[in-house]
Amino acid sequence: MPVLTRLIPSPLVVDIRPGALDDLACVLADERISHSGRLAVAVSGGSGARLRERISPSMPGATWYEVGGGTLDDAVRLAGDIKAGHFDAVVGLGGGKIIDCAKFAAARVGLPLVAVPTNLAHDGLCSPVATLDNDAGRGSYGVPNPIAVVIDLDVIREAPVRFVRAGIGDAISNINAIADWELANRVKGEKIDGLAAAMARQAGEAVLRHPAGVGDNGFLQVLAEALVLTGVAMSISGDSRPASGSCHEINHAFDLLFPKRAASHGEQCGLGAAFAMWLRGAHEESAHMAEVLRRHGLPVLPDEIGFTTDEFVKAVEFAPETRPGRYTILEHLDLNTEQIKDTYTDYVKAIGS
Repeated sequence: MPVLTRLIPSPLVVDIRPGALDDLACVLADERISHSGRLAVAVSGGSGARLRERISPSMPGATWYEVGGGTLDDAVRLAGDIKAGHFDAVVGLGGGKIIDCAKFAAARVGLPLVAVPTNLAHDGLCSPVATLDNDAGRGSYGVPNPIAVVIDLDVIREAPVRFVRAGIGDAISNINAIADWELANRVKGEKIDGLAAAMARQAGEAVLRHPAGVGDNGFLQVLAEALVLTGVAMSISGDSRPASGSCHEINHAFDLLFPKRAASHGEQCGLGAAFAMWLRGAHEESAHMAEVLRRHGLPVLPDEIGFTTDEFVKAVEFAPETRPGRYTILEHLDLNTEQIKDTYTDYVKAIGS
């Protein structure tokens, strides 16, 4: 009988530990990603620039590019600058905006991308997607997976704690996203990639059930691994389904309806996930999710991020329009304004203030 298998798109190197940044050049050389040391390193003007002083002596062959922001124009400009050189790889060193710019630029010039995040704010650090602001608002662009992901937990500890909290919300929301995927399979016959679903679900569960907090290295290790696994899960499935359901629709609705007031991606996704789990009737799971989010300092009610009940109801009602064609509990129930208000009232009573 023939043996059937598949190749999984995933990084060649995943190095998550304290002090990993100091060994970046050696890791890339040992894995033959850049034996010559000719690297194009994209950094921000903030944390990336400070880290440049620390690691540039160990990377004498690198050329450094400061990226102004996270727009499509920034990414195209970076690609043009890199194209003029002769590099082995592109390194994105900084927050999500810098890494997304580096992803796009690396794909545009045909070079592998090494992701070196300085915070754990969301699951995009290892995903096959670059999210960039453009003239129409914000767009998602398909790109290859990073060839390597290097996460220095000492650097993560130095980032504002709200970035770690945001990553917790994004990781935990996987559980709701998988529940939405399974619903679409039952009702619409949408195919589920079992491996991608298993990886994303277990990543979310690992963070949800870990007893420690953001100050613990063991917890940061689990969170970083969960975000990497989520990115790989999206690569396996070929889309964002393993990590994006009704929770992310609610997040996108906040962004579109209240662009100047929206909270962080992970905060909104965590809140959206807890409420969506309540909507689907998983009340115990919703309450547990809300309890864990609250323990980590994340919002579970809209007023905790500056929104009124009516504004939250409006966001939930508008949410399905943000992802046409995606079937989640929101599309399934198709609730009107009053029904959303009534359900939200029950949710508030259950999880407390």
